[in-house]
Amino acid sequence: MSKDVRPSWDNPMQFVLACVSYAVGLGNVWRFPYLCQMHGGGGFLIPYLLMLLLEGIPLFCMELAIGQKMRLGSIGAWSSISPYLSGLGVASVITSLYLCLYYNVINAWSFWYLFHSFQSVLPWAECPVNSNRTGFVEECAVASPTQFFFYRETLNISSSMEESGGGLHMGQALCLVLAWVIVYLFIVRGVKSTGVVVYFTATFPYVVLFIYLIRGVTLHGAWNGVKYMFTPKLEQLANPQTWINAATQIFFSLGLGFGSLIAFSSYNHHHNDFEKQAIAVSLINSGTSIFASVVTFAIYGFKATFNYESCLERNRLLLLNTFDLSEGTISVENVTAWISQLNSTHPDIFSTITDKIQDCSLEAELDTAVEGTGLAFIVYSEAIKNMPVPQLWSVLYFLMLLLLGMGSMLGNVTAIITPLADIKILSRTLSDETINGLVCLLCLLLGLGFTSPSGNYWFTIFNEYAATLSLLFIVFIEVISVCYVYGLKRFEKDIEDMLGHRPHWYLKLMWALVSPLLLLCLFIFYIINYIQGGAPTYQAWDKHMGKSVVKEYPVYGQVFIALLLASSLSCVPIAALYAFCRRKTRSAVREEHSNTNTAE
Repeated sequence: MSKDVRPSWDNPMQFVLACVSYAVGLGNVWRFPYLCQMHGGGGFLIPYLLMLLLEGIPLFCMELAIGQKMRLGSIGAWSSISPYLSGLGVASVITSLYLCLYYNVINAWSFWYLFHSFQSVLPWAECPVNSNRTGFVEECAVASPTQFFFYRETLNISSSMEESGGGLHMGQALCLVLAWVIVYLFIVRGVKSTGVVVYFTATFPYVVLFIYLIRGVTLHGAWNGVKYMFTPKLEQLANPQTWINAATQIFFSLGLGFGSLIAFSSYNHHHNDFEKQAIAVSLINSGTSIFASVVTFAIYGFKATFNYESCLERNRLLLLNTFDLSEGTISVENVTAWISQLNSTHPDIFSTITDKIQDCSLEAELDTAVEGTGLAFIVYSEAIKNMPVPQLWSVLYFLMLLLLGMGSMLGNVTAIITPLADIKILSRTLSDETINGLVCLLCLLLGLGFTSPSGNYWFTIFNEYAATLSLLFIVFIEVISVCYVYGLKRFEKDIEDMLGHRPHWYLKLMWALVSPLLLLCLFIFYIINYIQGGAPTYQAWDKHMGKSVVKEYPVYGQVFIALLLASSLSCVPIAALYAFCRRKTRSAVREEHSNTNTAE
């Protein structure tokens, strides 16, 4: 596509909102709070914000600069820098394709929960009755209503990866079709339609988060959670894993390496001030993570306090019934003291209920760390069902998840369709609408496998392996290529041509030295982690025990993981080798022609 007819954003605000909508996603809501909980509460903000300065802002700015200068998608942009780097763009497109396949499945789950929220009693609030109507369904009774609804009603999950029978979950398959239809409508006309949609997808989640913040802090026990978050455990700063997780969270949260930022910025005008926009979007993204954590920990506090007081109440009733005491004798506030007293005064009677007395601890409840789908669809659902008017809060919450997911999908799909639209053969024979539709249809057909009984285990493989090591490798090669292949001096001049001034020395230092070293360390860490971890494992749902158990992936699962990693990592060396061989062939042909002419 020639640069003079390339479409562009209507105004800079559309571009900023598109970047915000893409970068601010589900990870801000379910990954960052988990890391805070695991690594010292407020103390985790120290390495997190430091990594934002050392790698987040510089690399974000670099990708925007490349896209705006080249005005091409990832494949075209890197091929323009050097023919040997075309594989870098291909690797980004493949990684984005893998992400699209499973990421929209989460949106399908959000649709499923959203549709089930319009009921007088939320279906995950209580267990269903068994077929004999003599009690609850056994699986739900040994687990919990929220776990049963997620694993059985939503996923209809098998007990292991090997059990693949049962066909597709039709409800989930239809939700996935709906999710892809909406994605297609959002991107059907490229940036012209995306630029309108982002006004809603980038702003509405903040409205819901603000409403949840007001509601959350007014819930009983919410401040226990907020206080837990902001109480720093500075000893965690001595843990190397804390710094590694801070660096990876910044890296993945900003969406670096997928080619989405290059694609978005390729639709900018030549003199657009991407530098300020990169800083603004990076700060908004990190600010949102902290804001969402306050909301999440308020909900955590409410849920933990509810569980803690329910535990105390069960102990209270047990003591009252066992020792035949009057109702007002023991309260929730003094039940712990009564346990000690009755144990010392009536040891014989107390010994009969020792195994039934529960160990109730608010701190233990708050320490229970959950991330990912477990936090979004189980922990939050359990908290919502205990709120007044739970249907309202359920609709708001899953609508927010849906918009966060859809906003990120805009960037993920754009990273695929922009390089395809830049291919002249395709753009001349097919319209943009057709190319976009074919991409969405392909992703839908491939993604239907995730709605099978064993689909969640394949979802886990893609989530853990498709876009981790490969992204670190891609961005490491990107920054090395810009600084030492294209040339940092030349890159500076390009930025000066676009902005009217050269980049700050801080950015140049990060690009040339600090960021590559950080990325190399992270890459090595991940490889060592994979090697030392032994055979890869996954969490399988045991319906008889009502909980997840650890199992090793079967051989074919491990082979698939290796192929998944190799498919994106190998693009760079294979494309470079192809370019080298092609250049050699052309040189040989030219030399042959030259010798022929000389002989004549």
